[in-house]
Amino acid sequence: MPTILAIESSCDETSAAVCTDGKMLSNVIASQKIHEQYGGVVPELASRAHMQNIVPVVDVAIKNAGITTAAIDAIAFTQSPGLIGALLVGGQFAKSLALSLNKPLIAVHHMQAHVIANLIDERKPSFPFLCLTVSGGHTQIVLCESPLKMRVIGQTIDDAAGEAFDKTAKMLGLPYPGGPLVDKYAKEGNPNSFKFPEPQIAGLDFSFSGLKTSILYFLNNAGASNVYKEEFTATEEQKNNFIKNNLSDICASVQSRIISILLNKLTKASTQTGIKEICIAGGVSANSGLRNSILKMGEEKGWNVYIPIFEYCTDNAAMIAMTAYYKYLANDFVDISVSSTARAEW
Repeated sequence: MPTILAIESSCDETSAAVCTDGKMLSNVIASQKIHEQYGGVVPELASRAHMQNIVPVVDVAIKNAGITTAAIDAIAFTQSPGLIGALLVGGQFAKSLALSLNKPLIAVHHMQAHVIANLIDERKPSFPFLCLTVSGGHTQIVLCESPLKMRVIGQTIDDAAGEAFDKTAKMLGLPYPGGPLVDKYAKEGNPNSFKFPEPQIAGLDFSFSGLKTSILYFLNNAGASNVYKEEFTATEEQKNNFIKNNLSDICASVQSRIISILLNKLTKASTQTGIKEICIAGGVSANSGLRNSILKMGEEKGWNVYIPIFEYCTDNAAMIAMTAYYKYLANDFVDISVSSTARAEW
């Protein structure tokens, strides 16, 4: 019954969690508000905030779990991908603690951990299953054959779905983080008010850059067109008034298109593989429109759908701890010389 302390610091959340025999005892997350005034995550400020937060966050996680450091059997950390400065803070802390306690070290891939978040709760998918992983930096369809054997069978060729949400929010003048606000206003709007194109990308891959461009032209033209035509260009006042008068309908229409792009590819993947065990993961899996749509599609397609609770959708150390638990059972440890990397393949 291994007890694992896990640390997550890939972006702007400092998190620590403790699990014993795959059961989560604590999961503490410290968010960084400082980035709101800049409209996005500032890497240098994120690193500094991690340095300020990591000791108290780890301390609280251990206390909430009701254990002492003597009970820890291994220490895990997010090795990649992410902001390199942020990763280094968590990685160096984990290494130092592992060295001081003479405990083994476990390196975890952040995106693999998002998939494994579906194995934390009591209701778990059976293998093999498909996982639609959607976040600010990634959009992937992952085929999972076991906790440690998975492969990406579809991914974005340009931008991520989360970025499409956030950039849309920025174009609409909404504050950061804008993705959740798009979801909020979409609940009050009509998803059929405006039409946006669905990219025709072969296979199981995604593309969102063209959609973002279409939304940009649509707003610049105050809804007259979603393609570039000089004669349609609206004044700033016309544009702002159009957004103000149609905000909920715009958000609902954009969200509806992003979700249809995601679920159409997921449907295709299910058909090709014959797999009906379906999961979602990543920060965008907290989107209520996506959650409701995949549940509805699951009923139509005969899927068994699994959705992590909100706490395990965004960046958190519980998913790192759960992944590390399976790595511990497989004796998958790393040397203290292991390096954090901003980008890494699975």
